[in-house]
Amino acid sequence: MQRQVISLRQESRQSEINIGYGIRRNLEKLVLRTFGQFPGKTILISNKRVFRLYGLEVMADLKTATKCFPWLIPDGERYKSFRTFESVVNTFADIGLERNDLVIALGGGVVGDLAGFAASTYLRGVRLLQVPTTLLAQIDSSIGGKTAINLTAGKNLVGTFYQPDAVCIDTETLGSLPPRELVSGFCEMVKQSLVASPDLFEQTVGLLQRFHMDHAILASPEFESLIAAHCRFKASIVVNDERESTERKDSRSRRILNFGHTTAHALEKVTNYRYFRHGEAVGYGMLVAGELSMHLGLLSSAKLERLREAVQLCGRLPSAAKLDLAKIKDAVKLDKKSVRGEINWVLVDDIGSPRIVEGRAISNKVLGLSLMEGLGISRRRIERSH
Repeated sequence: MQRQVISLRQESRQSEINIGYGIRRNLEKLVLRTFGQFPGKTILISNKRVFRLYGLEVMADLKTATKCFPWLIPDGERYKSFRTFESVVNTFADIGLERNDLVIALGGGVVGDLAGFAASTYLRGVRLLQVPTTLLAQIDSSIGGKTAINLTAGKNLVGTFYQPDAVCIDTETLGSLPPRELVSGFCEMVKQSLVASPDLFEQTVGLLQRFHMDHAILASPEFESLIAAHCRFKASIVVNDERESTERKDSRSRRILNFGHTTAHALEKVTNYRYFRHGEAVGYGMLVAGELSMHLGLLSSAKLERLREAVQLCGRLPSAAKLDLAKIKDAVKLDKKSVRGEINWVLVDDIGSPRIVEGRAISNKVLGLSLMEGLGISRRRIERSH
């Protein structure tokens, strides 16, 4: 099986991102190559659906080399909680997990975030292997070492920076994704390409256009190369700013990866993490950020239309038209990316040219207008509600 390897070198550790079609079937060799020897115990954290598809196969591959234990969480962002975290680390203790043992996260972003947070805190850090099975996790959340769980007050408010020892991206798993998971991943691809470069943006849009004509593109070498290009971009940002310095405002700051996320996290919060997939919320967040960019004179109307077309190519998003605008604005104010009490928005001057803008530069009127336009909320409906 062919694989592409991207090295991610940081002060804390060096890790490899491995990409290839079907490479999960060689996980035993990847573990041996990464650690030099097999861990005595391995705990495989997943959810029921992913475990049914791939978990038994992975455990069968590892069973002759390590004692492997499965631990399954329910599917959904709301399970990224202290209660679930407590159950996971208590299981670590029950099976006697040691620092040289291994945690494998097999699944999407929820699994990866939760497993990573548990691995980073138990015994002050045990070995971690990320095996992302969703497109969003493959190009984003599995790379860079961010781990987190949610609070009632907001998303990802408790977490750590903890780099995995390795990432194994099997592009074959994309073929089993439900339509909404693909839409979510496509939105994340568009988001990342918009702050990366015109070349990556055009490459991404081009393959999304081809996907609508032929879904088999997901299994093609071209799509695998696109995933690798996204991973290289994400890795280059992480190496340059691993812990997302709040003092940096340049175009290589890790903060630029939050394009669309201020609104996205607010949307997820006001709907109790039950309505939007994360990438779907990011899709709306990009539209709002694009509207803000245009209203501030940063982005031309022609480029805003290009952004809209790219988001539309991702697929249908759940309607946001009936959401409470006031609640969304209140949730935006609690954004965890605030610095010294002020929201910092990631906007764009152009495709591939992100800009960090302080909240004071955005009037309440412009924010409200941009939210309505980006989310498709009718002004008439707002007036009726008052």
